[in-house]
Amino acid sequence: MRALIGAILIMTAGIGGATDATLLNQDFRRLASDDVVNLHDAYAGKVLLVVNTASKCGNTPQYDGLEKLHQQYGEKGLVVLGFPSNDFLGQEPGTEAEIQEFCRLTYSIKFPMFEKVTVKEGDAHPFYEQLAAAAGTYPTWNFHKYLIGRDGEMISEFNPRTQPYADDLVAAIEAALNN
Repeated sequence: MRALIGAILIMTAGIGGATDATLLNQDFRRLASDDVVNLHDAYAGKVLLVVNTASKCGNTPQYDGLEKLHQQYGEKGLVVLGFPSNDFLGQEPGTEAEIQEFCRLTYSIKFPMFEKVTVKEGDAHPFYEQLAAAAGTYPTWNFHKYLIGRDGEMISEFNPRTQPYADDLVAAIEAALNN
C-alpha cells in the first residue's frame, strides 16, 4: 500500500512538473498562413507576452504599444505573441487575411500573430486553458496579457485595461528579462 501511495505521489509530482514544462509545447498556424510553429521550439529561452487581440475593440490601440514593447525589448529577449479572438462581442469578425492586413497597415505589427482562437472559459483553446490554469484566470476581455518567463513558466497576468507601457507590466517584463 505504501509503495502504491508513493508511486501515486511521484506520478502526481511528475504531472505537475510536466504541465509547467509543456505550457509552450503547442503548435499554432501563423496568421493567414499554412506555416505551423511550435511555440517551445521557436521561443525557448525568450520572455513571452501572450495577448488575445481584436481589431474592433476600444483596446485595439494597444497594438501600438505592444509593437513598441516588442521592438524596444526584442533584442533583450522579449517576444509579443498575438492571438486574435472573436470571443467578446464579436470584435474580431474578420478573416485571418483581413486581420493580418489591418494589423500591418494600421499598426505596422511585426510581432508574431497566430491563428484565430477561442479564449473564453468553457470553450478555450487548450493553450488558453493551460494559461488560465497557470495564472488563475481566463481572459475577461480582449487584450488580456500573460507574461511567461524564459523557463516557460507563468510569471503573471495583466487585465485588458493594463496598457502596454503600464509601470507594473514594464517592471515585470524587465525583471523577467534580467533573470
